[in-house]
Amino acid sequence: MSEAPFGVGVVGTGMAAKPHALALRDLSDRIAVRGVYSRTAERRAAFCAEHGFAEAASIEALANDPDVRAVIVITPPNQRAELVERFAKAGKDILMEKPVERTSEAARAIVETCEKAGVQLGIVFQHRFRQASQVLAKLVSSGDLGAIGLARASVPWWREQSYYDEPGRGTYERDGGGVLISQAIHTLDLMLSITGPVAEVQAVAGTTPFHTMEAEDFVAGGLRFANGAMGSVMATVSAFPGEAESITLDCEKGAAHLQSGTLTVHWRDGRTETFGEAADGTGGGADPMAFPFDWHRDLIADFVDAVEVGRPPAVTGRDALKVHDLIDALVASSRERRAVEINNRD
Repeated sequence: MSEAPFGVGVVGTGMAAKPHALALRDLSDRIAVRGVYSRTAERRAAFCAEHGFAEAASIEALANDPDVRAVIVITPPNQRAELVERFAKAGKDILMEKPVERTSEAARAIVETCEKAGVQLGIVFQHRFRQASQVLAKLVSSGDLGAIGLARASVPWWREQSYYDEPGRGTYERDGGGVLISQAIHTLDLMLSITGPVAEVQAVAGTTPFHTMEAEDFVAGGLRFANGAMGSVMATVSAFPGEAESITLDCEKGAAHLQSGTLTVHWRDGRTETFGEAADGTGGGADPMAFPFDWHRDLIADFVDAVEVGRPPAVTGRDALKVHDLIDALVASSRERRAVEINNRD
């Protein structure tokens, strides 16, 4: 490990930047924020003043700074490709907010850009860093729960119409879609990281009367996993006032229910065990940022560790392509009113 502070740049100061800022402040003993850039000078100045960070005059200033070893990209997905190209060319490792891009094809292009440049690409799927999530992953990978027979993912969230009144939000041009790619993607990624890939889906998706927006605010689908398990997903931002997302796995030796930060396991021998603790918030209600920053802190720390020792981060860009393919399949299934197979090429 290097004794000097690990230098990072930050691009983007919108709503999603807050937990990153809090996490970076908490990690200030080992990470130095060399500069923060946003296209809006007033927002950039206010953000830096609030969090005690230095401003960056331009993207080039961050790319050319030899003390910037990695860049955290927190922009909307339609602004990613050009930024990744520039930073990868400059040899900067990149930690980027989800989704990778708006479509699977564009996401693959970004992953390949980083691979060709020889830089690390990590994606912010912080739900994997919850203690209860990690316990569940270990129980499955170790075989303690036995084979999975049924997997159910539920994201019953709520967003006010004012959330979608922001220009571009909930559109294909800026966000790449609605509830799947912007909200449920976290739960779907976590599910896949534990269950393995989905082979086939059949779904219905649409927009409820509660929102005026271009993309979907509701989806429900049946899943057939590559390992033979069956499953389902339901995701919406129309369930007032919003409840915590959950993943339930029915396995040979017990049933595991992960809801937000708490895991409850009902073993078939009659035991019941609980792991983790209830989170202060999950972002499932009217305030999208009502959740702790601890998961971001641990994810960023893992990414820095990975760069310093030369290993892949816990969530790589190529890992993230799996959830992009699942989202594409769910949308295509609804649009074409048929079952859709997933290639799982990565």
